[in-house]
Amino acid sequence: MKGTAAVLTHFKGRKLAALFVDGQLQDLMLDSSMPATGTIYRATIDRIIKGSGGLFVKLPDGQRGFVRNAKGYTPGSSILVQVTGFAEDGKAVPVTPKIMFKSRFVIVTADAPGRNVSRSIKDEEERARLKTIAHEFELPPGCGLIIRSHAADASDDEVANDIAEMTTIAGAVLADTGTDVVTLLDGPDVHMRAWAEWPKPDVTDNSDEAFDAFDLADHLDALSSPVVKLGAAHAYIEPTRAMVAVDVNTGADGSLAAGLKANIALARDLPRQLRCRGLGGQITLDLAPMPKKDRRAWEQILKSAFRADSIDTALAGWTPLGNFELQRKRERLPLAQIMAEL
Repeated sequence: MKGTAAVLTHFKGRKLAALFVDGQLQDLMLDSSMPATGTIYRATIDRIIKGSGGLFVKLPDGQRGFVRNAKGYTPGSSILVQVTGFAEDGKAVPVTPKIMFKSRFVIVTADAPGRNVSRSIKDEEERARLKTIAHEFELPPGCGLIIRSHAADASDDEVANDIAEMTTIAGAVLADTGTDVVTLLDGPDVHMRAWAEWPKPDVTDNSDEAFDAFDLADHLDALSSPVVKLGAAHAYIEPTRAMVAVDVNTGADGSLAAGLKANIALARDLPRQLRCRGLGGQITLDLAPMPKKDRRAWEQILKSAFRADSIDTALAGWTPLGNFELQRKRERLPLAQIMAEL
């Protein structure tokens, strides 16, 4: 089918969200048993790591969190923290004291006052409209407000209602003065996250038949396999504990440009593959052989592909052995790990 379709359904009792563009799967999220990104805790500072600026905090249910670049805190004191990603087995949950309350149209920022409109909205009349709505609301003390790019397609009432809801939630959480280690706000499930993050689709299907209608079982099987078809070529995407290894092969293509063609195909599809598989951290690409003179052009294609991706990814560059490295934020739990829970 042409256009965009958001599928909000369930798989083995877990919520599943899938985004299709012109019939191709572009994003897939499946709820896990781990705390969702965006969850807010009242935590207790456990241990400060001298010299590194980091500290460990105690979270509910015996969990531990780790805060980077934290200064001015005292062991034993209470602190509000928000989950920013997922931890590997045996490691602390990454959290931050910089709290944000994010919805589809707005973000309320704690300890960061100001009222701003996303720079992605270029139309001056539209920016003025949204600024007017933003100034109609009183914010919790010390908070700021950011109008997100999705608001450009929303009515005044939709934006106003979203601001009212998020400022109410923010005010209630930030006014908490307790000292016990508790969960103050659960992070959004994947259906809510899809609504907040994805562009407005042409079609939204949340029917009981959606899972079969969009062949999601086949897509899950494909994402559970390390093999990625790239036309005549193929690649293997295999996560290890230390990194994600990507190996590109030309397959049956024996032409002089086979390596370059395979590497370009991988570059264009890599953001989608990593996003749908929930992979992050250090990523090493063992590319098919290609002339060094083609590296710059290939890098531009890779940069262009990741420019449209919503997850922060740094392109580190070439290694002495001719591999290419990336560093990607661990914003999601690997799909394979979630599937193993079911």
